Amino acid sequence: MTPLEREIRSMIETDGPIPVDRYMELCLAHPRHGYYVTRDPFGARGDFVTAPEVSQMFGELIGAWAAVVWQQMGALERVHLIELGPGRGTLMADALRAVKALPKFHAAVSVHLVEVSPVLREMQEKALANAGVPVAWHQGIEEIPDGPTIAIANEFVDALPISQFIKDRDGWHVRMVGLVDDKLAFVAAPDPMLGLVGETGTTPVGTILERRYDRPISLLSRRIARQGGAALIVDYGHAESGFGDTLQAVREHKFAGLLEHPGEADLTAQVDFAAVADWAQRQGATTHGPLSQGEFLRRLGIEARAARLKANATEQQAADIDAALARLTAPDQMGELFKVLAIADPKLGPLSGFDT
Repeated sequence: MTPLEREIRSMIETDGPIPVDRYMELCLAHPRHGYYVTRDPFGARGDFVTAPEVSQMFGELIGAWAAVVWQQMGALERVHLIELGPGRGTLMADALRAVKALPKFHAAVSVHLVEVSPVLREMQEKALANAGVPVAWHQGIEEIPDGPTIAIANEFVDALPISQFIKDRDGWHVRMVGLVDDKLAFVAAPDPMLGLVGETGTTPVGTILERRYDRPISLLSRRIARQGGAALIVDYGHAESGFGDTLQAVREHKFAGLLEHPGEADLTAQVDFAAVADWAQRQGATTHGPLSQGEFLRRLGIEARAARLKANATEQQAADIDAALARLTAPDQMGELFKVLAIADPKLGPLSGFDT
């Protein structure tokens, strides 16, 4: 039994079952036992690998994209470059290295990282120690000073807590985590909900509907709509809204039971990109996409970048570059499962990677 499971059991024994979104929030961000608070989850020794860790090409192309957006914004003297959930700092370090070729943009940038993990923050400080730009850390996006913004959220939205609802014969119920036979188990709240968005009247019993906590992306979208700029949302998920249970746990690069290792496994759920676009549009921003990650990176020139890297590479290095390119863009790897959505100030017009 993990330390966090003991605390969750105590909560349930005292106050009754907790909603799925609360369980997910505790598992990921509990101040003492939360998954992201206590460890480095990335890489071969962690539980999963993200695109920036696959290849430097990913961060370099994101940096180039940000520079083009800055030019569209009028090449401002000051711009906030924000990353939500910046991992080890790899993406930002690669992006800043790439844009050193554009000294005016590099000089205009101040970096703002939204990070709750002290372990990862320490790694980010090391990764960006020689970045040559001001870097600040924040617990939430609302702490970042006002100003024009270019933002990146790579594999951030999938870890925002989701609420789940389950259809029974008498209607929809909130799905919760309780104790059954002295074990953590999914249960349904006793009283049905009325007027749940997404109900068609013919939805089969047992169907699950997910709704995600939208505040961080809504705040970012409002900021962009009012103060100018754009953001990239890169994550795994689906382009259209629908029903289904997408919550999953990953531990040591393998799927794990959702209730088996609270605080010691990563919990995520697929991103509903239609819902994310709706959040942004409600705040007055416009959206572009989503595109598959593979298509987006090809439009940004990843194949040409790979060819340049291979020109001076050893045979083994060239093979590694080809493998990374496939991992990022192939339909049977990250290329189709991951998607890219842009949120932008309506005044910007077409964005790089999304225009044809």
